[in-house]
Amino acid sequence: MDDAALGATGDQELLAAHVAGDPDAFGELVRRHRDRLWAVALRTLGDREEAADAVQDALVSAYRAAHTFRGQSAVTTWLHRITVNACLDRARKAASRKTSPMDDTERLEQLLEPHESAEAPAVRQDLHRELLEALGTLPAEQRAALVLVDMQGYPVAEAARMLDVPTGTVKSRCARGRARLLPLLTHLRTDAGDAPGTDGGRNRTRGTSVPPPASGPRDAGPSDPAAAKGGGGRA
Repeated sequence: MDDAALGATGDQELLAAHVAGDPDAFGELVRRHRDRLWAVALRTLGDREEAADAVQDALVSAYRAAHTFRGQSAVTTWLHRITVNACLDRARKAASRKTSPMDDTERLEQLLEPHESAEAPAVRQDLHRELLEALGTLPAEQRAALVLVDMQGYPVAEAARMLDVPTGTVKSRCARGRARLLPLLTHLRTDAGDAPGTDGGRNRTRGTSVPPPASGPRDAGPSDPAAAKGGGGRA
């Protein structure tokens, strides 16, 4: 397929073309979806190197398992599920090596993209930094559910499909995660409400939902599945 044909082809057709032997079809899928996969991996793992490795693992798994796709969900849902599973695999391995997955302040600083440092208000930067640190204290499954639902904005049903668990499980994980985050984040809402130029918290969503990041991800994730290492994601 030429570039114009690739751009006009739907995700499922591209995956089918990849299975049929088209050398460019899977690369187009990666180009379309890598930024969101990268954002989910980064916010789930809290480490750029681990997130890059998880996305690479997931893309290799998707590349190899494309023939198993049956069209029962959207291709993007299928890719997200593989990516989240790769992230959870890495988070579990990290948890077995150390007690805290995010105990390095420098790594937290690196999570703030340069455009956030330049454009976001200082209060919002502080909230985002402490939010990421608090998320790092949660079990991997709760963190993944909160990242998908509260930070990425997916409906609970869609997040359940990505995680391959019942919707009730996602709701339960989110509820438990929010309950654990609440004592860690309450002071942030208070501080933000008292800061100059804010509305005193009047327009904040009530409850314990995790606030979204300052702006959408602009990091480019890995684009060449052939260059990826490992194969950790589960189809």
